[in-house]
Amino acid sequence: MQEIKIALVTGAGKGIGAAIARELAGDGFHVWLNYRSDHQAARQVADEIDAAGGQSTLLPFDVADAGAVRQALEPLLKNQTPFVLVNNAGFARDGIMAMMSQSDWENVLAVHLNGFFNVTRLVVARMLKKRQGRIINIVSTSGESGIAGQVNYSAAKAGLIGATRSLAAEVGRRNILVNAVSPGFIATDMTEGLPLDKILPLIPLGRIGAPEDVSGLVGFLCSDRAGYITGQVYAVNGGIHI
Repeated sequence: MQEIKIALVTGAGKGIGAAIARELAGDGFHVWLNYRSDHQAARQVADEIDAAGGQSTLLPFDVADAGAVRQALEPLLKNQTPFVLVNNAGFARDGIMAMMSQSDWENVLAVHLNGFFNVTRLVVARMLKKRQGRIINIVSTSGESGIAGQVNYSAAKAGLIGATRSLAAEVGRRNILVNAVSPGFIATDMTEGLPLDKILPLIPLGRIGAPEDVSGLVGFLCSDRAGYITGQVYAVNGGIHI
């Protein structure tokens, strides 16, 4: 009987993370579905996965809280090692830098960068022993091109891009592949209320992306077909940044 591989997806209760969780479950992964506080949304994603014949485990914890991460993951990691880790958890607190609060700066970096560190450090240590794994970091066009009003978010995502490349160089010899997927404007809670009349003319494909546009690429990068790809950043942005 073939062993079922595990995929840990952070921030998987809604939006891009939920689409990735469904995608990987459909590809045969048992999904460890992390979320912070929206129990109802996460439960709905898990129910959808289960109804489609997949497997999921709900893991509520805040990725920015190192103690909470250890408490949730260490008992599971004693006996099981995810083949896939998708670092997707994130949020934005936009505002011009001159008026940005200390907490808005620190909290955005804490979730994206500290969250990446807290989760990945534990998981990659086990991947190294298994000599296999895939790590996908969800970054953003903001981290590649910079967007006014998003200095904190852009800094966090640019930091993740650098971390992706460095970690790929560290662990490649142990058959652990590390890549980043960089969405542009995707139809999620984060893009609700944006002025589409101003944004759409800037996108060569003329539309906002869907979460499934991102999850399909993540699914490919977690598959056997992507076995010679590491240290790369893949844009899913409709051409707004080329």
